[in-house]
Amino acid sequence: MVGPTRVEVLFAPHRRKDPNQGLDLLDQRLAAARRRLDLSLFVFSAQELANRLAELQQRGVAMRVLADPGFASRSFSEVLDLLGLSMPDRFCKLEQDNNPWRQPIQGVGTPRLARGDKLHHKFAVIDGRTVITGSFNWSPSAAHGNDETLLIVESSQLAGHFTREQDRMWQGAELGITARLQRKLERIHRTCGRGTPRAQASANQQP
Repeated sequence: MVGPTRVEVLFAPHRRKDPNQGLDLLDQRLAAARRRLDLSLFVFSAQELANRLAELQQRGVAMRVLADPGFASRSFSEVLDLLGLSMPDRFCKLEQDNNPWRQPIQGVGTPRLARGDKLHHKFAVIDGRTVITGSFNWSPSAAHGNDETLLIVESSQLAGHFTREQDRMWQGAELGITARLQRKLERIHRTCGRGTPRAQASANQQP
């Protein structure tokens, strides 16, 4: 196998104001996307990264986003933003700075998994060249609370392997607002309506 042209490793956690923290590094790498972005994530709860994806969408970057089915419909999941949805939590509160997209993308969904299986990947492929992977979930807890590894590799050959894994999971994936998600939204909205904003003090209490 041809060696990668560049490898970058980051170990979390960091303080929130640390310029080297993992969410800032992810944001910088995502901002460099020009044509195509594949994401396969277990937990995606970082609002700033969802906002970056919205900016990429406006620039015309093609995206395929897969998330774990058990996580995707949680109230703090940024997958909901991409679908143009907001979901109150069990206290009828919305996450701080919630920002559902006005123009939801079609390329977001959940793979069909074997019973008891989880989509435990945490990877991105940018423009068929840059691979982001490791134990690092795309969440505040991964950046600031957990001991995690974030690995960035510049290699078209490695990117090809990860793209083929994305292709495999994409086949048969349920895209958009599934019937299961719609039923959950209806149940919560009957209880909470559209919800009320979460207080600033608890805004970062997310996985």
